[in-house]
Amino acid sequence: MKTVRWLLLVAFLIVVGLWPAALAPVTLALAGADLVLAAIPGPVLLLSAGVVWLWTRNRPTARA
Repeated sequence: MKTVRWLLLVAFLIVVGLWPAALAPVTLALAGADLVLAAIPGPVLLLSAGVVWLWTRNRPTARA
């Protein structure tokens, strides 16, 4: 039972130690995406979303 406790402690320390390092690139990517989205004005985002919605809604289907 002592060995199992030691192994669990080691696994916990590895997970806790590696989690922030593994999460850093994701946090940086989300911050970059947030910066890009903040730079684009709201009406432009709404207009582009409307155009994409209309384009996908009225797109002709492929005929086999």
